[in-house]
Amino acid sequence: MARAFVHETAIVEDGVVLGDDTHVWHHCHLRKGAVIGAHCTLGKNVFVDAGVRVGSYVKVQNNVSLYAGVTLHDEVFVGPSAVFTNDLFPRAVNDSWSVVDTNVGKGASIGANATVVCGRDIGPYAMVGAGSVVTRAVGAHALVVGNPARQIGFVCRCGQIIVRGSDAPPPATICRACGRAWWVGDD
Repeated sequence: MARAFVHETAIVEDGVVLGDDTHVWHHCHLRKGAVIGAHCTLGKNVFVDAGVRVGSYVKVQNNVSLYAGVTLHDEVFVGPSAVFTNDLFPRAVNDSWSVVDTNVGKGASIGANATVVCGRDIGPYAMVGAGSVVTRAVGAHALVVGNPARQIGFVCRCGQIIVRGSDAPPPATICRACGRAWWVGDD
């Protein structure tokens, strides 16, 4: 396998783990203790804080900050300028500050300029629409949009909408785009 590529303008602190064939582009900053899996792409100006975990085959677009407490599982997509918070009660000076963890499940996608409030996990293969503000947990395969983000349907692993305008998918359906059979709880 190919070793990781790190652009000459990127800062990768000692103690960062980079998987094979991962690309770290212009002006990225990866803090000590961050772990990035194999075959990932970190776009221009991405910040990865100490202790953040990123799975394999993850794509993080330009201008995204992954603060302490964020975990991205395998095959996650994060669109340009998406925001993750890590403190429910932020203050410039706070003696009792504590990190609130956020997990993004395998295969989930987060659209450009979306905001994810800490502690609101995103389920496997879920999709958060561009510009949405996630203020509560997002279930597996859920499609959420708006401010605050509300579920408007479900998406297949391929990313196509499989059920629209429903809080619950049918017991089984076939994705029209890829032909995959999909069942409730399938992730």
